[in-house]
Amino acid sequence: MYRISELAKRCGVNKETIRYYERRQLLPLPARTEAGYRLYSERDVKRVQFIKRLQELGFSLTEIHQLLGIVDQDAERCANIYEFVSRKVGELQRQIKDLQRVVCALQDLQNRCPDEKALYACPMIESLIGEERST
Repeated sequence: MYRISELAKRCGVNKETIRYYERRQLLPLPARTEAGYRLYSERDVKRVQFIKRLQELGFSLTEIHQLLGIVDQDAERCANIYEFVSRKVGELQRQIKDLQRVVCALQDLQNRCPDEKALYACPMIESLIGEERST
C-alpha cells in the first residue's frame, strides 16, 4: 500500500493531481488509515499511469472519464461510448492527415536545401527575403 506522496512519486505527478483525480472521479476514493491517511494500491498506480498516458495522447479528462467507464464497467459512463469512440477516431484521423501535410511541407523544405550551406547561401532564406521585399 502507498500513501499519497508515495503514489504521486511513483506516477510522476504531485499530490494535488491525485486529489484532483479523486474529485473528478477518475480515481476511486482510497482506503484510509485510522489516522486518516489515504492508502493506495498497485492498481491505483496503474490507473494513474493509464490516465497520464491517455493525457499524453491528447485525451481530455472528460474523455478519460468516459473511457474509464469501460474499464470499470460503469453503465452510466458507457452509455454513449460508441459515439464518443467514433468521434475520437475521426478527430485522430484528421490530426494524422494534418501531421502528414506538415511532414510533406518540411520534407519539401529539406529537399530545397539538401546540404549544409552557410546561412547566407540558403535558398529557403533567400526566397523568404525575396518575398518580404516584394510585399
